[in-house]
Amino acid sequence: MGFREHAARVRRILGIVLAVLLLGGVAAVLVAGGDKDKGTATKTVRGVIGSEKAEFFADPQVVKALADKGFTVGIETSGSWDMEELPLDGYDFAFPSSKGPADELRAKAQKAKGKATTAPLRPFYSPLVVVAHSAAARVLADNGLATLGPRGTSGSLKMDAYLAAARADRTWQQLKGSSGHAELSGTLFITSTDPVASNSGALYLAAASYVADGGRVAGDKAAVTRTAPLLQKLVRVQGAQQSGSDAPFRDFISGVGNPLVLVYESQVAAQLLAGHPMGDLVVLYPDTTVNSDHTLVPLTENGRALGELLSTDPELRKLAVRHGFRPQGAASEFTTATNSHTAYLNQTLSGVRQAPVPTSAVLHEMALRARDQGDTA
Repeated sequence: MGFREHAARVRRILGIVLAVLLLGGVAAVLVAGGDKDKGTATKTVRGVIGSEKAEFFADPQVVKALADKGFTVGIETSGSWDMEELPLDGYDFAFPSSKGPADELRAKAQKAKGKATTAPLRPFYSPLVVVAHSAAARVLADNGLATLGPRGTSGSLKMDAYLAAARADRTWQQLKGSSGHAELSGTLFITSTDPVASNSGALYLAAASYVADGGRVAGDKAAVTRTAPLLQKLVRVQGAQQSGSDAPFRDFISGVGNPLVLVYESQVAAQLLAGHPMGDLVVLYPDTTVNSDHTLVPLTENGRALGELLSTDPELRKLAVRHGFRPQGAASEFTTATNSHTAYLNQTLSGVRQAPVPTSAVLHEMALRARDQGDTA
């Protein structure tokens, strides 16, 4: 058994444990609600999701809203690209964090069934951002790698300047203003997830490749080869990487780990909307980034019905916003809910360029090459 297969199996076991706990939470919600809140769930659906959506599906209000529409949902978590390694039998849906892994999962399902499956659905999305501690953000700004807003709690990461620093292996100590901050030492880098296993890590490479190659989206192996040395630097400096975005963000919030971490905007927005203290967190929107379209792949009719419900039901859309996601085709729902948090959030993504994402095959090759595992011919 290869490393990826073993890791995927371990994550699947952990996902099953989470599913059991979540189902236990569903039972607790129904019992605690009395007769009125027992719900009307008649369909039990099972799916595999990216870890960044686990809190959404575990939210008692989401559980109740789904039950009121006739659904009980059991989930397992996995890195979006690792979902390819899972057997799809028994699942009603797969819910990775972008179109690339969703396309691969749909193709796998079609091959297994010998017939076309229904089109994926994209209920909501979230741009990738970098969270920084205030000292780190200020040093980046003072050295021309970022700009900060008037309150210093949000700003923009200049991707060209950051990638130039990465090429040169610049250290924090080489940046003016870093002295006196013991946590700012060693090579300057952004913590991201494993690009072979996780969507956010792969999309980080897609944005970096696009900027590094003069605003060209990688279309073949030659394009991947042009930026592979830089992408390898971005990954190699990190050492071991997580397979999901949840753990690095929680580490950051807890005050441990690297001072710069790539996360989904939804993770920050959810903290703000829940009223959690933000400490010295600063949100940097890369001036070139990628939107992560959370894409549900229906594997059964019940799975498709769930995807349509998440996309269209007003209560579930409202709850998705509460968890920081931007509903597709309804920008006002997000901006209205986050109007009191504009010190941190760039509601309209002003000044942010969206990098096109390569095909799933090219993106996968890019991730493998960044990990020194791909074709070097």
